[in-house]
Amino acid sequence: MPKRQSINGNRPRHENPIPNASRVGNLIMSSVIAGTNPGTRELPPSLEQQIANVFAHIRHDIEAAGGSVDDIIKVTFWVHDPASQRVALNTEWVKLFPDPESRPARHTLTLPSGSRSLVQADFVAVLNSVES
Repeated sequence: MPKRQSINGNRPRHENPIPNASRVGNLIMSSVIAGTNPGTRELPPSLEQQIANVFAHIRHDIEAAGGSVDDIIKVTFWVHDPASQRVALNTEWVKLFPDPESRPARHTLTLPSGSRSLVQADFVAVLNSVES
């Protein structure tokens, strides 16, 4: 069994001892991804900017793990109001995954009412080649 590897790339995001993602063999699972500005823990005020940041963090993390966005098989999002915020989410979704025949599975859930974040996500990816 391949050894587990913490993935942070050049932008670790968590204050706690939690990596951005973890890899075992060709399986990658991210920790929670908030819409903070890259390199900081500051949340921009707009939903659109937080969503753009989440997608930038997703790209950074999968590439830091040795993969690409084509390796992502599922993304889960949390937002305050999935129905009204779907358009903003879909705008960045089709930018990162433009091919309608090759998009990951997706699930959107509701954030707790006290959350400072307007959006959070996590992802699962399977890389084509196994590296340890």
